Amino acid sequence: MKRVLVLRPEPGASATVKRAKERGLDALAIPLFEVRPVDWDVPDAGSFDGLLLTSANAVRHSGEQLKELRGLPVHAVGAATAAAAREAGFDVTSSGEAGVERLLGSLEPDLKLLHLAGEDRRTVDNARQEICTITVYRSKARDGVAVRDVDGSIALLHSPRAGKRFAELAESAVKSSISIAAISEEAADAAGDGWATVEAADTPTDEALLALAERLCNNPAPK
Repeated sequence: MKRVLVLRPEPGASATVKRAKERGLDALAIPLFEVRPVDWDVPDAGSFDGLLLTSANAVRHSGEQLKELRGLPVHAVGAATAAAAREAGFDVTSSGEAGVERLLGSLEPDLKLLHLAGEDRRTVDNARQEICTITVYRSKARDGVAVRDVDGSIALLHSPRAGKRFAELAESAVKSSISIAAISEEAADAAGDGWATVEAADTPTDEALLALAERLCNNPAPK
């Protein structure tokens, strides 16, 4: 069986490995980045209609300041983000699995939302809402990560940064044997060329990504 490489930071890496093994996949975590908090000043919660969360890391790494925003309803992207928000004491009024644009499209226009996010993030274009974004965490590339003995593996890319970084670390001699399963077209494009195959999941979710990995394990697509 092909080995599935999980490259996202912890604790997400371990969660994905667990889900992969539940599908019968041979999964190995090789986190390429480490998530660290960033100092930030909490704004007046009364100035906003809601809190936009696009990653559970925003909840995990926001610190004690997050408590001052508990009165705001949360709009969350992804089940893991919604669960983290509820565990932190927030009322999650809406959530979605199809990306931030789809979630915002389902909300009323003219809302003023506070977006707690990572330093490396996608720009939300053409939103009908007014969005104020504050950086509360960043992902730092881990030193000394070794990508060896990965011939014939399937690499899971959860972000464009992971695609770029994995392409830098993978030996050119073995790239042609590695299949790329990416969570988005942007992540797939960031990996570049030279792989056995590169495919993006149907939707930007962990489950869709693992379904793609499972298909590539059982029925590899042509290059």
